[in-house]
Amino acid sequence: MSTADHPAPRSLAEALRARDDHSLAALLRSRPDLITPVPTDLTQLATRAGTRASVVRALERLDRFTLQTAEALAVAADPASYDELLGLMGGDDGDPAVAAALPGAVAGLREQALVWGGDDRLRLVRTARELLAPSPQHPSPTGLGPTVQEVTAGMSPGRIQEIVGTAGLASTHDAVSAAAALTALFTDRAQMDALLGRAPADSLDVLDRLVWGPPYGQVTADPAARLRWLLDRGLLLPTAPGTVVLPREVALHLRAGRAHRAPEPVPPVVEPAGTHTPAVVDSTAAGQAYTALATVEELLKDWDEGGPAVLRAGGLSVRDLKRTAVALDASEPMAAFWVELAYTAGLLASDGEADERYAATPAYDEWLEQPPAERWARLAEAWLLATRTAGVVGGRDAKERPLSALGPGLDRSAAPEVRHRVLTLLAGLPQDTAPHADVVLARLRWERPLRARGGTVSRPGESGGAVARPGETGGEDDDLRSRLVRWTLSEAETLGVTGRGALSAHGRALLGAPGPRAADTDGPAGPGGRLPFPHHPASRLEPLSAAEQTVAAAAAARLLTPLLPEPLDHVLLQADLTAVAPGPLRRPLADTLGVLADVESKGGATVYRFTPGSVRRALDAGRTASDLHAFLATHSRTPVPQPLAYLIDDVARRHGHLRVGAASAYVRCDDDALLNEIIADKRAAALRLRRLAPTVLAAEADPATLLEGLRAMGYAPAAESAEGDVLIARAHAHRTPPRTAPEPVPEGPPVPDPTLLAAAIRAIRAGDLASTAPRKVSAGDTAPPAGGELPRTGSAETLATMQAAVLTGEAVWIGYVNAEGAASQRVIAPVRVEGGFVTAYDHTADEVRTYPLHRITGVAELADEQQ
Repeated sequence: MSTADHPAPRSLAEALRARDDHSLAALLRSRPDLITPVPTDLTQLATRAGTRASVVRALERLDRFTLQTAEALAVAADPASYDELLGLMGGDDGDPAVAAALPGAVAGLREQALVWGGDDRLRLVRTARELLAPSPQHPSPTGLGPTVQEVTAGMSPGRIQEIVGTAGLASTHDAVSAAAALTALFTDRAQMDALLGRAPADSLDVLDRLVWGPPYGQVTADPAARLRWLLDRGLLLPTAPGTVVLPREVALHLRAGRAHRAPEPVPPVVEPAGTHTPAVVDSTAAGQAYTALATVEELLKDWDEGGPAVLRAGGLSVRDLKRTAVALDASEPMAAFWVELAYTAGLLASDGEADERYAATPAYDEWLEQPPAERWARLAEAWLLATRTAGVVGGRDAKERPLSALGPGLDRSAAPEVRHRVLTLLAGLPQDTAPHADVVLARLRWERPLRARGGTVSRPGESGGAVARPGETGGEDDDLRSRLVRWTLSEAETLGVTGRGALSAHGRALLGAPGPRAADTDGPAGPGGRLPFPHHPASRLEPLSAAEQTVAAAAAARLLTPLLPEPLDHVLLQADLTAVAPGPLRRPLADTLGVLADVESKGGATVYRFTPGSVRRALDAGRTASDLHAFLATHSRTPVPQPLAYLIDDVARRHGHLRVGAASAYVRCDDDALLNEIIADKRAAALRLRRLAPTVLAAEADPATLLEGLRAMGYAPAAESAEGDVLIARAHAHRTPPRTAPEPVPEGPPVPDPTLLAAAIRAIRAGDLASTAPRKVSAGDTAPPAGGELPRTGSAETLATMQAAVLTGEAVWIGYVNAEGAASQRVIAPVRVEGGFVTAYDHTADEVRTYPLHRITGVAELADEQQ
């Protein structure tokens, strides 16, 4: 229902009352804090919409032009007409782009309940006006100063009359009319041109320096002639000793009526910086996706038997982060990204034991069993939704405490929105084109120019003078969104969501963007790849719900599957004791080869090197020489080189010839000459060996130390059990107890779903009906109860009125106090009264309910027009 169907609203509550359910739903969707909790009626909703915290949050989510429109209304008359607002935004000469965009901006402000009233009486809500209007303590973002009326309010009447006379106006009877005469002079274009035409050139220079703000200046007790000329005619007015201000009316004349130096009705165009073929983009992104999987696997494999210790304050130490970076062959910031990604995806956590350490979770083993594309989709989905931000690792929090990877304090609530918006901008570009980071950054700064902090707002880098509110000291929040944009572009490329800076096909599916791509049609990007005005519904993809995001991740995995290389079942053995894997290996082959050989280099192909130590590691794991020969012959496309066969046989021949057990420890061997050689070796002195029998040596060291010592001397001992059997040494995979992935920390209340919206609107409407429905005046009363005041009647009168309403079928208005003591007003249609209870259809709750009569404070009949 449009406002044209109703009389002009006298308050925001009346304006909201005139809205239809669709309009109310749009308001609650854009400002979800208004229904946390659900208001009892529209009056309470309007009150909540005008609170400082809610208005600051709403202003922060305005784009630059809509915010400029609100700023212009803050310096306009209250109320202002649409034509006055258009003049402030477009100036005397008009601006076609401003004229075209202004209706959408005003509609956006109305939708968010920041502006109410018809086009002839536009009103900015009081809190927004206080935040954006100029004052000596709070300079306006427009750079405009106070009005003549405001500045002269405390000026002596004699001084005002002097200014009026010097300006060439007739004297008036009082200060108010004198201020009005000055205002009329300064707003008359012809008279102002004539007055300024007589001004000295250096006086005009002073005005030029103040015209775009800040409008305040300092003067001495004896001003110079150029300043005296301006002061005498009211073109500059004193506000305090030594301080003068340029009145708003004078500044607007000098600005040709414009409130802003440069209105920005159209967002910066996101121009492509480079174009690539679809195959190049998708294959590059797929290669990065495969590398991401390999990196996460390598990280958690390195921590398989228990990772670094958890700091007392939580998180990973700087030393352990450096070690992790070396192990991954990555920089420390990138290592922090991989660690945080594994943690966010639920693959990594602390074990919670006394000696608390990080380790893989049971979910990691399940993740390893999934197909590669599905494993990537899980990582990408976790990254897209996470509020934990690896980019801040290494910085400091508000208390100057260091921020460590996996530690507290890394959540940045704006991160998911920024990631989503950056990818949406990429989705709006022509097919397979990549923008420059600075262009994306400029676009997002246009869409979110404000920063909120402590109930205040500030705009970094804006012309028009200082706009930061008092108490704001800047800090990381001023530049956080800019850094989030750059981190998003970098991380999306690293993770394989983008390829060469352009959004890949599987990245588009992850975002939930519809196909075909923007280049195939004139879709969101429009002709030439230019994104439309952001109020255009196609220019902004809404974030997906959790269920929708899961479906989108599955679709992304399906698109990625054919792009990932097929795992191989073979390697190429070479004569220099190396094996080359020309691609990813199947898991059983990769696991076995990882035990039998050491990784020497990675890349498109992985090179493994066989050493005596690696072969012994395989023998310790229970493999025999014949097993290793058969394994290599089966999985090599080249013949097994003779040096490798000799290496395996030589290590196997010596492996287990010595047996180490627990005495504290002992060594036994059938070859007593070999034992004599060991005792004679000076390197064995630290083991404190002594002979117990021709084939047995005892040691004071424990078995593990004895094993390591003999291996360091070049022998290949084997551990044995108490029964004399060889112990098979398999790595013990340390796992944490089941852990859930960290939940994102939302930025304010979540956007309500359609079901909650419908229920909230129904409850608000019903509560409003109960609070505003006209009541009949009871006998002895001169007026019905005031709005919000519960009706008060005696128990006998309440019972009689209820019984009468049952007979007539009429609705009545009651006051009700529930078991928790909360009072409310309700409109009910009684159906039955018995046993101290009334059963009625409750219009407020839209259901049949039963109420104890002793909890009803009073009852009143509704006016005839409400029956």
